[in-house]
Amino acid sequence: MNVFLQSVFAQLLLTPYIFWRGWQALPPRKVWRMPYLLFFVIELLIFFTGFFFHKALPDQVMIPILYFCGTWYITSIYLTLALFVVELLRVSDKWVHWIPQQIKKHWRATKLTFFSLITIGVGLLMAYANLKVVHPVVKHIPLTIPKGSSTRDNLTVVMMSDLHIGEVIGKKMVQKYVRLSNEQHPDMVVLVGDIMDYESRFAEKEKIEEDIQQLEAPLGTYIVYGNHEYRANRHAKERWFRKTGATLLVDSVVMPDSSFYLVGRDDYINKQRKPLRHLIKDLDPDKPVIVLDHQPWSFTEQTMNGVDLGLHGHTHYGQIWPYSLLLKFVYECPYGYYRKGDTQFYVSSGIGIAGPPYRVGTDSELVVLHITFSE
Repeated sequence: MNVFLQSVFAQLLLTPYIFWRGWQALPPRKVWRMPYLLFFVIELLIFFTGFFFHKALPDQVMIPILYFCGTWYITSIYLTLALFVVELLRVSDKWVHWIPQQIKKHWRATKLTFFSLITIGVGLLMAYANLKVVHPVVKHIPLTIPKGSSTRDNLTVVMMSDLHIGEVIGKKMVQKYVRLSNEQHPDMVVLVGDIMDYESRFAEKEKIEEDIQQLEAPLGTYIVYGNHEYRANRHAKERWFRKTGATLLVDSVVMPDSSFYLVGRDDYINKQRKPLRHLIKDLDPDKPVIVLDHQPWSFTEQTMNGVDLGLHGHTHYGQIWPYSLLLKFVYECPYGYYRKGDTQFYVSSGIGIAGPPYRVGTDSELVVLHITFSE
């Protein structure tokens, strides 16, 4: 979540612009303008206190700062977008003359009305965006893998990625994830990277490993690393994963039963990770191969090596609009089901969040894969 303290451009560009337009819209009286000015002064003081002293401040001080600054960062994006729309309408009136004269005669009142409606609208949007995080959706994805199995015709897999356990996602949210998973009665649970946010101490302090231990799946729970597992306390995180009772797969292959292979790759951030061909070279080609790989960069590699199903996370699908639009230019598939050759993929938007607890245009999701094996 510290990344939101690095959003200096928002403080230097968006915040002054919002302040300026709001100042113009408000009546020129102290009873209006002084509280308005005070809010922005306090916001900047809080931001720069966190920015310069985040390493020295205790968690009980830093966490509220991160919440406040992260919330304002996202709010400022949508306030600016809304104000830009009003700017375009105002400028276009020079050529189209669509604004009635009656409104132009009362332009000061019109500006205050617009600014008030924008503020209320963005506030409601932020409340809805928080609900999207607090109440994850369950998405059911039917898949068919054209490889028969002598012992299994189908497989139900709960997939969760990007929990980001830390300042925001704590014990209560993880307990909710576990309940949602157990309600699906899966054969297997896979946690596809970024289980932690930055520091491991939050999970350790709340003993969240005890909650992960409550995941119910006859074939077990499996974890792979994400890029955040390399951000800090890597060895402490590994020790914590071992305490969850789940199987940690780092460039390794297991057979949860005799029907299929499960390949867990180290994260893409580790340039020394083993090539996929080395991991699967001795596998029986007649059995289905499912690959867990946090970042969705290896589609071609998986297709060339005959993988049947690749499961990924990492993108959050942008988490907040319009970043989801930009991701379509970055990733071959930033979200959802995808097929390349004979290989199928699913890229999850994640069940947790990076930063403050808001999603706009995306879902926090628990994915249930209903896999059918057939000849």
